[in-house]
Amino acid sequence: MSITDFIPIVLIFVIVFAFVVLLTFIPVALWISALAAGVRVSIFTLIGMRLRRVVPSRVINPLIKAHKAGVDANTNQLESHYLAGGNVDRVVNALIAAQRANIELSFERAAAIDLAGRDVLQAVQMSVNPKVIETPFIAGIAMDGIEVKAKARITVRANIDRLVGGAGEETVIARVGEGVVSTIGSSTSHKQVLENPDSISKNVLNRGLDAGTAFEILSIDIADVDIGKNIGAILQTDQAEADKNIAQAKAEERRAMAVAEEQEMVARVQEMRAKVVEAEAKVPLALAEALSAGKMGVMDYMNYKNIGADTQMRDSIGRMTEEDSDNE
Repeated sequence: MSITDFIPIVLIFVIVFAFVVLLTFIPVALWISALAAGVRVSIFTLIGMRLRRVVPSRVINPLIKAHKAGVDANTNQLESHYLAGGNVDRVVNALIAAQRANIELSFERAAAIDLAGRDVLQAVQMSVNPKVIETPFIAGIAMDGIEVKAKARITVRANIDRLVGGAGEETVIARVGEGVVSTIGSSTSHKQVLENPDSISKNVLNRGLDAGTAFEILSIDIADVDIGKNIGAILQTDQAEADKNIAQAKAEERRAMAVAEEQEMVARVQEMRAKVVEAEAKVPLALAEALSAGKMGVMDYMNYKNIGADTQMRDSIGRMTEEDSDNE
């Protein structure tokens, strides 16, 4: 076979390959599905989506769903939301759910809620079916010093108008906890809280804690109330212990001062004794000088010795008398 005989075969392969590539680039099946559903989308619009790096099925399929549900949406809105990083299918589902529940929700607001990072479909569902949020045990101290713990169940409904920029569940729980603590703290006795737990619910609801949040509080129910520690008694005990420690510290300070004064007195006595010993050591020298100078006679010296002996005898008798009285 000559080269001219292969040319038709090559052309057939090229045409088939080009046709396959064309069908891959142009979603003909998706275009046919849209036409069958009554959604008019030109083939050039689908080609433009390919060129703009938009997955056509991510836009056309939600558009078909919206058209069948009677939701007003067009290709440009869905494509722009997809390019902005939003979830087109979730927004369309939220619009359909809002229409079925007779909730006013425009595409622009739904897209804004979705781009803000909130689940717009879940918000619509919470508007129809309120959500129950259960708080942990919240502890408060009544005026009588008794700790009271309460657990609340908060029934909230999503407020679609405040979903963008509104506070979330954590803020609602924190505000309710603040209201519970305030109500318990303003009670004169813990028995009042145990007898009327609904007073907590009424007080918290009257505060309007859902202001500025993405939710509307429908009801607050106290699920459980428990008694905790006697904080007043613990504080009094701690204060008494602190007072005792302060008194002990002051007593220890006084004792240390007394010991220091006693030691100072002992040092003075020892100093005086040293001076006496020093003076007594000079007495024999003074006596010798007086005898040698003739200022003192022999009889005077003998009288001095007798007085010393008499003093020693009196001291011995005094010690013996004290020992006898101790033995008795």
